[in-house]
Amino acid sequence: MERAYRSAHLSEMSSPTEREEGSYEWKPIRHHLGVSAFGVNAFVAPQAGDQVVEEHTEIQENAARHEELYFVASGRARFTIAGDELEAPAGTCVLVADPAARRSAVALEPGTTVLAVGAEPGAPYAVSGWERKYFDQ
Repeated sequence: MERAYRSAHLSEMSSPTEREEGSYEWKPIRHHLGVSAFGVNAFVAPQAGDQVVEEHTEIQENAARHEELYFVASGRARFTIAGDELEAPAGTCVLVADPAARRSAVALEPGTTVLAVGAEPGAPYAVSGWERKYFDQ
């Protein structure tokens, strides 16, 4: 019988992508644990000044228009959302409800870790094309 839960430490999750200098390490939580109801990933910036959330919107052709909740699990990040800047220490939640809002974040401390959770309001969850290109779905 399958357990009623799964658990894993971020250190157990290996990224399917090479980390580029000045960028984050992707921790594919959704894929690793088999989450099917929503998208969830973590991003770890090894150094202050590294990107921890890549610049993007949630508007893509033939794709879901996700709301995204970012949680700064450790460290400190500077978010830029629709041109506004927000400094977010550990424990901060940032909701980007507008899928068209351009967003990004930079780590202000080494080891800054940001958890990202997203889904399209009112729609069944579908794995994004961004994630599908790295994992066979």
